Amino acid sequence: MRRNMTQVKKISKQYCRSLLTIGAGVFVFAISTVDIAHAAQCGRASWYALDGRRTANGEIMNSRRMTAAHRTLRFGTKVRVRNRRNGRSVVVRINDRGPFTRGRIIDVSRAAARKLGFVRRGSTSVCISR
Repeated sequence: MRRNMTQVKKISKQYCRSLLTIGAGVFVFAISTVDIAHAAQCGRASWYALDGRRTANGEIMNSRRMTAAHRTLRFGTKVRVRNRRNGRSVVVRINDRGPFTRGRIIDVSRAAARKLGFVRRGSTSVCISR
């Protein structure tokens, strides 16, 4: 009986150490994802206006609102989009998924594109940050 208790103590110590190691790893991972989420992301942006259609979060698309589509950011997240060509910036709310074109990081509504100054061009180089 004494021998079994010793084995249980050893197992429980090893189990506790592994849990602490896993917990520390998860904590470090959580910190690093927060840092990455607040870092600026630069790339190409385009605009879209599919008025009347439902977006990925269930809202009806209205191209006169300051909204955008992003592949991974949570719905409702507000991000600042800055046009690298002219320095203009706007704050948009993520309410859709996309863009589905290679090389693009965000699709903004027509209203946001107008304020950013690239409606006629169709796409531009931007940086987005939270």
